[in-house]
Amino acid sequence: MDMDLVRISRTQYQLLLFLCYWLPVSLQRVETPPIEYAHSIRLDGDIILGGLFPVHARGERGVPCGELKKEKGIHRLEAMLFAIDLINKDPELLPNVTLGARILDTCSRDTYALEQSLTFVQALIERDGSDVRCANGDQPIFAKPDKIVGVIGAAASSVSIMVANILRLFKIPQISYASTAPELSDNTRYDFFSRVVPPDSYQAQAMLDIVTAMGWNYVSTLASEGNYGESGVEAFVQISREMGGVCIAQSLKIPREPRPGEFDKIIRRLLETPNARAIIMFANEDDIRKSVMKFSAFLMVPLLRFGCEKQLILRITEMSPNKECDEVFRFPDGAVVAFRVRTLHRGAFGQDGNGPFCHSLLLNDRYAMAHALHRMHRDYCFGYPGLCPRMSNINGKELLGYIRSVNFNGSAGTPVVFNQNGDAPGRYDIFQYQITNKSTAEYKVIGQWTNKLHLNVDAMRWRTGDPSLPGSVCSVPCQMGERKKIVKGVPCCWHCERCEGYNFQASEFSCELCPYEQRPDRNRTGCIPIPIIKLEWHSAWAAIPVFVAVLGILATSFVVVTFVRYNDTPIVRASGREMSYVLLTGIFLCYAITFLMIATPSLGICSFRRVFLGLGMCFSYAALLTKTNRIHRIFEQGKKSVAAPRFISPASQLVITFSLISVQLLGVFLWFAVDPPHTVVDYGEQRTSDPVKARGVLKCDISDLSLICSLGYSILLMVTCTVYAIKTRGVPETFNEAKPIGFTMYTTCIIWLAFIPIFFGTAQSAERMYIQTTTLTISLSLSASVSLGMLYMPKVYIIIFHPEQNVPKRKRSFKAIVTAATMSGKLVQKGSDRPNGEVKTELCESMETNTASSTKTTYVSYSNHAI
Repeated sequence: MDMDLVRISRTQYQLLLFLCYWLPVSLQRVETPPIEYAHSIRLDGDIILGGLFPVHARGERGVPCGELKKEKGIHRLEAMLFAIDLINKDPELLPNVTLGARILDTCSRDTYALEQSLTFVQALIERDGSDVRCANGDQPIFAKPDKIVGVIGAAASSVSIMVANILRLFKIPQISYASTAPELSDNTRYDFFSRVVPPDSYQAQAMLDIVTAMGWNYVSTLASEGNYGESGVEAFVQISREMGGVCIAQSLKIPREPRPGEFDKIIRRLLETPNARAIIMFANEDDIRKSVMKFSAFLMVPLLRFGCEKQLILRITEMSPNKECDEVFRFPDGAVVAFRVRTLHRGAFGQDGNGPFCHSLLLNDRYAMAHALHRMHRDYCFGYPGLCPRMSNINGKELLGYIRSVNFNGSAGTPVVFNQNGDAPGRYDIFQYQITNKSTAEYKVIGQWTNKLHLNVDAMRWRTGDPSLPGSVCSVPCQMGERKKIVKGVPCCWHCERCEGYNFQASEFSCELCPYEQRPDRNRTGCIPIPIIKLEWHSAWAAIPVFVAVLGILATSFVVVTFVRYNDTPIVRASGREMSYVLLTGIFLCYAITFLMIATPSLGICSFRRVFLGLGMCFSYAALLTKTNRIHRIFEQGKKSVAAPRFISPASQLVITFSLISVQLLGVFLWFAVDPPHTVVDYGEQRTSDPVKARGVLKCDISDLSLICSLGYSILLMVTCTVYAIKTRGVPETFNEAKPIGFTMYTTCIIWLAFIPIFFGTAQSAERMYIQTTTLTISLSLSASVSLGMLYMPKVYIIIFHPEQNVPKRKRSFKAIVTAATMSGKLVQKGSDRPNGEVKTELCESMETNTASSTKTTYVSYSNHAI
């Protein structure tokens, strides 16, 4: 509003204070008898407009009117008088036609306003004076009331609804400057009602959009009992339900006639839901003032209010009362729609600069009525100066048609139009009351709403310096990786639950299991592949078996080289050269398999693993089994006859050994045919309870059962060889290697007995791959080391360090061997009846006697009896 309007308004304000409230009289034409109306103003004119303003507040305890209302009452009245003056002085608008007014006080009470508004329809009511006579017998003369062609007002929706029901009966158009109840949009019930403000249906949507933009989802509502308050809250609640995202914590009402302590009770109720820090209010200015005054005595919470006559004090919960800022939401044509945060200690509505905005809106409704009358005058009285006879009795329905078709730019530069229901379009500008560096306050535009909210959050300024917006939420947002568990019946309240284990946050409300080969990422908002590992060469689990295998291969190579170099010496020949090389080959393979077990799995590596996993043991124990079986058969045959048993020659032993080995190879080839080798990634082996530690193990597709089957045949050979070693344990050591073989097999059996519980006992361990691979390779290496150490290291020692013992022995006949075997059997039978020393002595004597007699007969080579 410009400065001229401010100066004139102050002058009229002083005048109206005197005329309306201290000397309430009627301003009438001089020739009309004076008629007094309480709380009213009359201005003479060719066309009379009615006006309804809440000059007084609602009274208490049965009194209709209460204290004087300055900003909400007198300023509005002042604006109407000023608008009429401007119109009457405007030569372009209603030329030669003067507007008059009959202005009444509603006292902010619908029932009182209804009584007052009967004044507007008096001229349309026919009075029958036939039965009335004056004291002198003359017929009475009734003062003709002014005919009201249209009414400006009222402010409160409850008052407008009450008055509109009367005015429509007499076809008097009505234009409100502040009533926003959605009920008034019903053109079937309030067909003569129009308004220059948007209805609460727009207002509620705009409020919801702002609440959403502020990040609020949990608010309370407070409404004055009556059409405006209840319908406004109902519209907001319904829109919030349809749109979703905003929940109502509490919905309270202020009674029409509040009892003492009623506001204290309401505020205590609101404070019962401390998370709902924003309160949406649809209330009249009196209820607002009382509510805010009571709030100043309590812990402050945010309030949100809309409407020119319904300014809001919105207080953020703070310990310090001087942290404040004002936010204003206003109509573009000047009406204040407050959305404000400020301290309450300065008073409820004493802030500066509120009036001019509403004055601007009040000018629009007067101008709307004037523009409608001007178009009617142009159509009905074209070229006629002043008011023509056709407009001497204005038809209200025709005037309503002109009102609904007006279209002009209002005082704020925005178009003033009405839809078919008489509503103004929903257009709002959003202002913030900001404190500048000079400690002065001014309004800054921070957004607009025209069917859609455009809010510039960055343009907001907060006195606290904290850029974050005040919060009003039931539950804080869940962190990443947490799902919302909604509280039943309150969709804005929830509990946050962490997606545990291998679950990730699939949506806001659900957790889902990652695919088997994946695990949740760090934030648990998605899945990532599980890392794939294998046994690394630098790992201690691999380094120790490799070190043992390298030593074993070097030792085996040294024995082979020694045997090859001394291939024709008596000790090498007596050891059975052919079988020794087969056995040493098996020992070498047992060491070498360590490298295949640790190498990175591939098709070739997996194929070689299958072939050589049990082949080394098969070579070793097939050779040992053939040797122990030969010894057993020779001595068993010696007990029966002096004829040598069959298949004891070196060639026969090789045939028997490789026949046993071929069974292992045949099984491997069948395995290849049934289940071709391939690599797999085992995600279950190291699928720990903590997904971060989960790993996929790259391995060959060899199950524990397949492994046992592959080694099972070799273990069978080992057990059989052990049995023959036990049977030949009594053979004199001067004749054979039965005892070293026996010790080898006993030790080997112990190793593999220890291997089984370790290997299978760790099947559920997270370190399964490492433990089982290390256990298997160490067991193979130990088995090979036992055979190498007990069977060949003593011979190598003699060959290298005691070559004098590596000479031919005197030859013995097969008969001597048979005799020794027979005597050994007999002595074993006598052993149960004699002391241990006697048995040994007799055996030695018998062997010496037999040896002495045998020297006179046939001789056999050293290699034939040293088995």
